[in-house]
Amino acid sequence: MPPATLDEFTRGVRDIAPLAFGVTIYGLAFGLLAAQAGMGAPSTGAMGLFVFAGSSQIVATERLVAGAGTFGAIAAGLALNLRILLMTASLRTEFAGRPFWQVLLGVHLTTDENWALMHATRAKGNAAGYWYLMGGGACLMAVWIAATMAGADFAGALPDPVSIGMDFAFTAAFIAILRNLCRGAEDARPWLVSVGAAGGLALLAPIDPSWALACGGIAGAVTAGVARHE
Repeated sequence: MPPATLDEFTRGVRDIAPLAFGVTIYGLAFGLLAAQAGMGAPSTGAMGLFVFAGSSQIVATERLVAGAGTFGAIAAGLALNLRILLMTASLRTEFAGRPFWQVLLGVHLTTDENWALMHATRAKGNAAGYWYLMGGGACLMAVWIAATMAGADFAGALPDPVSIGMDFAFTAAFIAILRNLCRGAEDARPWLVSVGAAGGLALLAPIDPSWALACGGIAGAVTAGVARHE
């Protein structure tokens, strides 16, 4: 790996490290849930390696535990993961001209955290490109797999994260990310539309909350796209 590429990759790892704490707690919580669904540490780790979509993995596993069946679990996970299509579509410049394997790797390692951190870093005037994104994604994947396997392996010995208030760690990480991305009042409309659509559908429509989240994300993205062309 060329020195410049390695430096960018390393900066991605370094900058994402504080957010990895929230992912650790989130991963332990998922490991406990996976154990309830009858999954052991190896299968939990394999799921994280090949799927690597934390919120979607949790929703799908919750559906299994609730008795929704395999199809219902997969549908719920895919619905929540629709937002990744919009996120990776915004990375056309980063993927342009790269070998197909790098594009596939980039799509696989793109998460809410490293995608948002890349844009937040750029908003501060610092360079952040493909390998910065990959560094953050590789770090998060390693932490996620280790935490989920530990949670599944030691399910009986770990406390419920909700009982000690640590379930909020992931939410707090996202609040910090959004705060860094916010450019002021011009960003308020798509965020409000997204929150309103997701909340309204979750409360009023007879659909799974994961579909409401996906619809809210799409509504916010469309609103931002329309505003950009006005």
